Amino acid sequence: MKYYSLMAIGLYLLILLLIGYYSYRKTHDISDYMLGSRSLSPMVTALSAGASDMSGWMLMGLPGAVYTTGISSMWLGIGLTIGAYFNYLLLAPRFRIYTEVSNDSLTVPDYLQNRFKDNANMLRLVSGIIILVFFTLYVSSGIVAGGKLFRDIFGFTYTSGVIVTLSIVVIYTYFGGFLAVSLTDFFQGSLMFVVLVMVPVVAYMNIGVDPGTFVSKVKHINPALFDILRGTSFSTIIGFLAWGLGYFGQPHIIVRFMAIKSAKELKSARRIGISWMAIGLLGAISSGLIGLVYFTMHNQPLKDPEMVFLRLGDILFHPFITGIILSAVLAAIMSTISSQLLVCSSSITKDFYLTFLNKKAPEHTQVFIGRISVLVVAAVAVLFAYVPNKTILSIVGQAWAGFGSAFGPTLLISLYWKRMTKWGALSGMVVGGLTVIIWIVSGLSAHLYEMIPGFTLSLISIVVVSLLTKKPDEAVNKEFESMEEKLNLM
Repeated sequence: MKYYSLMAIGLYLLILLLIGYYSYRKTHDISDYMLGSRSLSPMVTALSAGASDMSGWMLMGLPGAVYTTGISSMWLGIGLTIGAYFNYLLLAPRFRIYTEVSNDSLTVPDYLQNRFKDNANMLRLVSGIIILVFFTLYVSSGIVAGGKLFRDIFGFTYTSGVIVTLSIVVIYTYFGGFLAVSLTDFFQGSLMFVVLVMVPVVAYMNIGVDPGTFVSKVKHINPALFDILRGTSFSTIIGFLAWGLGYFGQPHIIVRFMAIKSAKELKSARRIGISWMAIGLLGAISSGLIGLVYFTMHNQPLKDPEMVFLRLGDILFHPFITGIILSAVLAAIMSTISSQLLVCSSSITKDFYLTFLNKKAPEHTQVFIGRISVLVVAAVAVLFAYVPNKTILSIVGQAWAGFGSAFGPTLLISLYWKRMTKWGALSGMVVGGLTVIIWIVSGLSAHLYEMIPGFTLSLISIVVVSLLTKKPDEAVNKEFESMEEKLNLM
C-alpha cells in the first residue's frame, strides 16, 4: 500500500521540479529572480500567498485542536481570516503602487530605504537582520516538520526525511527563484484546497447520518465541544483575534502584493484568497469534528489528535489518493519553506551584498549571489533543525508576532501618513521587535498575546518619534503624492 502512496508523492515532487525548470527558463535578471518581474495573475497571487501562509497548521494543527477541544479552537481561524482580508484591503493596493513608485523596490527593506530616502542604510540593515534571523529559524521549523512527516508515515529516518524535503525545495527555489516559488505555491495551494474539501466530505458520507444526528453524536461524546467559549477567557479570545494583525508585517506574504501585474487586480486576488482561506479553514475544522465522531463510532480513539486528517485519508481512500493527501500536507510545509528561503535570499543579496559589499554588481552576479544565499540559509537552517533546543523552537513559534509587531505598524503607517519619518520607522521596528522578545522572556505571554503590546507600542513610537523629528523632504512627499494619485485612478 505504501508503494502507491510513494508513487503519488513522487509524482507530486516531479511536478515541483518541472515547474522549477520552467521558471528557470523564464528567469534572466534580478527582478525576475526576486519578484517575477511583477507578472503574477490574481489567481496565482492569492493561492501562493495562502499556501505560503498556512503551512502544516491548516491540515494537522487545526483539525487536531478541534478534535480535542471542539469549535472553541476556531477563534484563531477567525482572527487570521479577518486579518488576511484587511491585509488585502488596507495594505496591498498602496504597497503595490508605492513599491513601484519608490525606485521599483524589490524587497521590504528595499522599500523602507527608498520610501524614507535613508542614505545611511540603517532601515535596510535593521530590517534585513530581522528578516534573516527569524526566517532562518522559520525555515528550520519547516525542515523539522518535513523530516518528522516522512519518519512517522513511511518509516524513513529523520535525516532521510529532512534530505528529501529540503532537496526538492532548494532545487526549485535555487533555479527558478520567485516565479518558481509562486507557481509551485499556486499548485500546492490548489492541492491543499481539493484535499481540505474532499476528506471531510467523504468522511461524513462514511458516517452515514443526517446533520441533526451528527450534532447529537458530537454532543453525546462531549456537549462542551460545541461551546465556542470553552477553555477560553477574554484575553485568550483577544489574543487569537490579534493574530490577524500579524499579516501586515509578514514579508513572505506581502511580497506577493508587490509581484501582481497591477494593483487593480488585487480586488480579484482578495476575493479568491479569502474564499480559499475560509473554505480551507472550514474543511479543517470539519475534519476535526467528523474525525472525532468517526473514530469514536469505530472505537479507535487517536493517540495523536494532530494525525486525525491523515488517518481519515489513510482509512477512507485508495493508497494512491492517500499519497495525494500526504502530498497536500507536504505541500503546506514546502510552500512555506520555499517562500521564506527566497525572502532570506533576497535580503542577503539586496540588503547586505549589494548595499555593503559590491554596489555595482552586475545583474548576473546578483542572481548568482541570490542562488548561493538559498544554499547558505538552507544549510544553517538544517543545523538548527538538529539542535534539541526548546528556546529556539519557542522563538520560532513567536516569530509571527515578532514580524507583525516589527514590520506591521511601520508598513501600514508609511502607506497612509506622509509625515512619518525614517526615525519613526526605525523606532517602530526596534520597539515592536524588542517588546515581543521582552514579553516572551518575562513570561507575560501566558497572560496576553505578545502581538498586542508589541503592535501597540510600535504604533505609538512611530507617531511620537516622527512628530519629534524633522519633516520628510520634498522628494519623499512627491512620491507619496504620486502613490495617492495612482491609487485614485484605480
